[in-house]
Amino acid sequence: MAQITFIGAGSFGFTRKLVRDLLTFEGLQDARIVLMDIDPERLDYITQAVQRIVNEGDYPATVTSTTDRREALEGADAVLCTILAGGIDVWQYDILIPKEYGVDTNVGDTRSVSGIFRALRTIPEMLAIARDMEELCPDAIFLNYTNPMAMLCRAIQRMTSIRATGLCHSVQGTAGMLADWIGAPKEEINYVCAGINHQAWYLKYLWNKEDAYPLIREAVQNREDVYNQEQVRNEMFLALGYYVTESSGHNSEYNWWFRKRQDLIEKYCTHGTGWNPGEYAFILNDYRKREENWREELQNWLNDPQPLNLERGHEYAAYIINAWMGGEPIEFNGNVPNTNIIPNLPENACVEVPVLADRRGFTPLHVGSLPPQLAALNNISIAVEEMAVEAALTGNPEKVYHAACYDPLSAAVLSLAEIREMVQRMLEQNQDYLPQFSTINF
Repeated sequence: MAQITFIGAGSFGFTRKLVRDLLTFEGLQDARIVLMDIDPERLDYITQAVQRIVNEGDYPATVTSTTDRREALEGADAVLCTILAGGIDVWQYDILIPKEYGVDTNVGDTRSVSGIFRALRTIPEMLAIARDMEELCPDAIFLNYTNPMAMLCRAIQRMTSIRATGLCHSVQGTAGMLADWIGAPKEEINYVCAGINHQAWYLKYLWNKEDAYPLIREAVQNREDVYNQEQVRNEMFLALGYYVTESSGHNSEYNWWFRKRQDLIEKYCTHGTGWNPGEYAFILNDYRKREENWREELQNWLNDPQPLNLERGHEYAAYIINAWMGGEPIEFNGNVPNTNIIPNLPENACVEVPVLADRRGFTPLHVGSLPPQLAALNNISIAVEEMAVEAALTGNPEKVYHAACYDPLSAAVLSLAEIREMVQRMLEQNQDYLPQFSTINF
């Protein structure tokens, strides 16, 4: 009987989908599902939702819930994490303060100065979870879905001994999008994808073992609907020769090319990023709306008389847990330390590469060196991430400043003195969420 623990179980959509997928595997149908969240109301709702899935599938699984993290972790075989450290009252300033300085953010949860500050708040919480696991379930696997993925995984993998990896939807999602563009059935596509989270590259993209990049290039160059769907990523592809995994909205923040002037934002970042033109205001308003309406939406789901669709989806985590518990091995793209997997990226940096999961755990597969134009962009992002992680671990505010100095988006529009002022303001805004910092002045 597997024990599968959800930390941050109040992430309703994710928890419901993953429980549905997990219980489709024969070896997991009698699992003990443990749900943990710090919000008792959200926890009660998600417990009812998971119990409905168990009941409708007539599964022998059991469902328990608790607000006590240590109680939830004790004896776990697999732990899934979807936490948010600090609500909208603090993280809105990750977007709003940089905006005052001309650093225009689209999503703000992974890189640039916004991602740095989300990492500073979240790394202490993630390390606390991992250290509890070292004591209470040292042989469990840890699957993280929380952003900023690379920085959180780097801290966990550097500071603890648990088997940990990070999972992201962008690899399989983008692979499917490209297949649609060229009219290829998804089951006929194979690829090799590697780099870092949200900035990994399809080094090979094959349709029935043939290189499909000429077809992708033709679609991007000759079909307006395709080009306009992902303007930022398509420009990067045409320039760099390889397609990147994460959406245009995210990638527009990760470099110097698209968000440093208003005319560029209008041309590349307003219509094809997956967000409305309001960008940062839209994101915040959308989050507020979801926070206002979640009770009604979930209650409607619980009361819906229509039978649930219990067919298995394509989420990596369920397949990985099944493999870890003795089921069929699976290859997935995960976030792991760079142990010479990609030689032209820094040793032990967090890279996103093909990984084999089986009952032994995680075995990363060797990729080889990236093309130099890809490695260059990855190395800049890694340098910022390494400095930000060091800042989170040491509580040194000057290291936060150094990380922001090398953020491509901040550096494209601000002087060093302006970056210093912006970082100081953000440290002051986040002071209550940074217990590792004895001072926020530098």
